[in-house]
Amino acid sequence: MHWSKTLIPTLRDIPQEAEIPSHQLMLRAGLIRKLSGGLYTFLPLGLRALRRVERIVREEMDRAGAIEVLMPALHPREIWDQSGRYEVLRDVMFRMRDRQDREMVLGPTHEEIVTDLVAHQINSYRQLPKTIYQIQTKFRDEIRPRFGLMRAKEFIMKDAYSFDADWEGVEQSYQAMYNAYTRIFERCGLRVKVVEADTGAMGGSSSHEFMVLADSGEDGLVECTGCAYAANLERAERMPPANESKGDPAPLCEVKTPHRRTVEEVAAFLHVRPEEMIKTLIYLCEEQPVAVLVPGNRELNEHKLARALEGRPIRMADEETVVKTTGAPLGFAGPAGLRIPVYADQELKTLRQHVAGANRADAHVIHLNLARDASVTAFFDLATAREGDMCPRCGASMREKRGIEVGHVFKLGTKYSERFQAQYLDAEGRRQTMIMGCYGIGVTRTLQAIIEQSHDEQGIVWPATVAPYAASLLVLNTEHAESLIVAEQLASALSACGLETLLDDRDERPGVKFKDADLIGLPLRIVVSERSLAEKKVEIKRRQEQAKTLIPVAEAVDYVRRMLS
Repeated sequence: MHWSKTLIPTLRDIPQEAEIPSHQLMLRAGLIRKLSGGLYTFLPLGLRALRRVERIVREEMDRAGAIEVLMPALHPREIWDQSGRYEVLRDVMFRMRDRQDREMVLGPTHEEIVTDLVAHQINSYRQLPKTIYQIQTKFRDEIRPRFGLMRAKEFIMKDAYSFDADWEGVEQSYQAMYNAYTRIFERCGLRVKVVEADTGAMGGSSSHEFMVLADSGEDGLVECTGCAYAANLERAERMPPANESKGDPAPLCEVKTPHRRTVEEVAAFLHVRPEEMIKTLIYLCEEQPVAVLVPGNRELNEHKLARALEGRPIRMADEETVVKTTGAPLGFAGPAGLRIPVYADQELKTLRQHVAGANRADAHVIHLNLARDASVTAFFDLATAREGDMCPRCGASMREKRGIEVGHVFKLGTKYSERFQAQYLDAEGRRQTMIMGCYGIGVTRTLQAIIEQSHDEQGIVWPATVAPYAASLLVLNTEHAESLIVAEQLASALSACGLETLLDDRDERPGVKFKDADLIGLPLRIVVSERSLAEKKVEIKRRQEQAKTLIPVAEAVDYVRRMLS
């Protein structure tokens, strides 16, 4: 491809809208252009790279035995009502009405659609197992689209769904997809960390995320320094500290704390450490108030709370409910004397004296002993894990990282197959419910994650497997006839070998061409100049290296093939 005949609008300055390196570089290298918040047009270079990622995904899905289909992006509301997820996801769905006034949604995901399909097309154990996948556009009405393709309103996803007769089959299907994902990201040149994850609105028994480690990542995770354990912060567990308070606690005592509501204010006023305090939070579980206790220096993890309460709907109580339940304004609630269920973080079990709200305005209690002074319904791991916590598997210290989620695999179980009556007849003729798994890869997000992980100060550094072209072919002087002829011949010979090049034939200064070549980041740079041709040679260098090599023109094609192999 000739640069002069395509559309690559490179930029010298960093666009103000772009906050992270990969977003900046996608705009500067002319891969994408913004239409509106969360909506992007793919330009030729970006589209070529995207198609190469899609090809890798498709090849590995096919290799794993999955069957490709293409399902509608537009869905009738009824199918979402049937699964019970319309109300759960309505805030992120684009909703509209057709001319018959029938409510429709643009699909944020396709569990409902594929389960309905399979329920009508598969009815015998002889047709199982099946894994069905598609590469298709998804739509989500993000409150704050940001970071380019990382959090967009319209994006491309590979979503796959497995259907099995039993849990043994589910494990095999899950492992097949897990292995395929590992190969996909390795082929894309990505270094990923696989972490345990929360199933969230998808449901199911367990899941793993494939995370690209990056300081700009939106997702937090912890990893153990002593074993392979890793989990995102929504899921991460921690081992409680082993130390326990010695001696008998003093009697419960109420003290005045006028206008001190926050942990920091009370701790400073009473000269105690925040970890000696208890935060008492009032939640509504199925619209009934419950109290949740965490150490004063920790944050409640609502995902853990939801799992502890067996998935029952929860939400933070409003101020009126807090006052009615505790008898005190916000900031003064405590567990002593509460007549509602009380759930406490496991760390509070090891200490025998705490400071907490007195359930009275402008007052707290000291020397609180949960076993003596309160009625705790159950202890759970409820706080968000953090740097320095002990690993739940081996007890070693854990460290915090940031990551970009590029893939997610779930064991769904029968959540959807029961709702849509996706059943089969077993060998004895009995009707059984299929067991499902689901597996997603953000294709457009993966493309940007590659750039986030592979760039330098000059621009993108493409892995050869996903680069839009194999090499940049620079003609330094387009008025030099021999340079143009040699460049055209090289481009044609490389193309015949399956290595397409981007021939920069623009009437620009050499410095501009060198900067643009580094910016778009193709794996190799081949320079054809009057000086090199005087020796019947061309200059070749790898994008990420400084060293340049002069190669005879006649040997250039074989040399490039060896470098890219």
